[in-house]
Amino acid sequence: MNLRTNPAISAVEAPPIAEAMTWLRPGPRNRPVINLCQAVPSYPPAEALQEAIGRFAHEDKVSLYTDILGLPELRESLAAHMNTAYGGKVAADDVAITAGCNQAFAAAVMALAGPGDNVVLSAPYYFNHQMWLDMLRVEVRHLPCRLPGLVPSPEDALKLIDARTRAIVLCSPNNPTGAIYPPATLAAFHDLACSQGTVLVLDETYKDFRTDIAPPHDLFATDAWRDSFVQLYSFSKVFGMTGYRVGSLIAGPAVLKEVEKILDCVAICAPHISQAAAHFGLQNLDAWKAEKIAMIHGRADALRSAFLRPDLAYRLESIGAFFAYVRHPFSGTPAKTVAQHLAGEHDLLCLPGSMFGPGQEDYLRLAFANVDATVMPQVAERLVDSQAMLNRQ
Repeated sequence: MNLRTNPAISAVEAPPIAEAMTWLRPGPRNRPVINLCQAVPSYPPAEALQEAIGRFAHEDKVSLYTDILGLPELRESLAAHMNTAYGGKVAADDVAITAGCNQAFAAAVMALAGPGDNVVLSAPYYFNHQMWLDMLRVEVRHLPCRLPGLVPSPEDALKLIDARTRAIVLCSPNNPTGAIYPPATLAAFHDLACSQGTVLVLDETYKDFRTDIAPPHDLFATDAWRDSFVQLYSFSKVFGMTGYRVGSLIAGPAVLKEVEKILDCVAICAPHISQAAAHFGLQNLDAWKAEKIAMIHGRADALRSAFLRPDLAYRLESIGAFFAYVRHPFSGTPAKTVAQHLAGEHDLLCLPGSMFGPGQEDYLRLAFANVDATVMPQVAERLVDSQAMLNRQ
């Protein structure tokens, strides 16, 4: 039987996390694996949230669909949260609740672009963004994030825009680099989108893990944001509920009208019980959230300190939120080869920069949020050990 599949899907590489897990040596080992591969919090949801979910499970209504765009009370709570965080003008009617932020991105770009259109995507990029755009057969124009700082430039973006450009996609705090884009940079990108008749799509999954208490930007405070700005967010990381699959998309009515059609066909609605859990978190878990955010900041500080070892040739180029972007010292060696060696010989699992776009062969991504601060010296030690073995190859 000659089974045919969609060539647009077949041409996309397999999910990177799943591939990386195969690089570990099978069988027993003398030391534990240090898993810096996937951005997953090491802690479970708050006990109060777990207890609330148990109560929700006994309510008959949670077995039913919600509105396609989500529970009204969650949409109200999230709008209020965003207005407090950004000094914004977000209404509940601007909010769509999705089954995770990946679904929010998928719905947003499907609503905005189709075959023959193009999207400007900052690179290095979050690989699922690239994968989905390729599946849609939307042309991707990579916007380089340059050192130092790994922050993209609106001037570079302008050179990539033409009449078929439907969106500029940024992620801040960035996955994979951890870089946090300044408010002035985000404002300049929004101005660019407005002047070029396109839309700024901003993935802010990790906004809660910034170290700066000032608002990340003031785009929600502008009068015309609904015509030119789409924000994506996730409850997964901040409330430790990655498996519950609940995120959000905030946009104006023209975009939400199309998003509603997409969500209805894909999942009808995000899981009812997960939406109830997210609403509980917004209403009750500020103190717990602050404690966990401080813990993640402590882990970032510990990793920074670990990289101060004078015999460590790997270089920390950027760090923030859940991620560190590291330059490996083996010029000319593919990043995937370095990552496979670290996994197979040193039980240190991370992702190569090549999974995050062109021109990234000198880099590795370390997702450190699921590793205790006390483990960071071991990370540096295993990196140092790898230097001698890789240099002999």
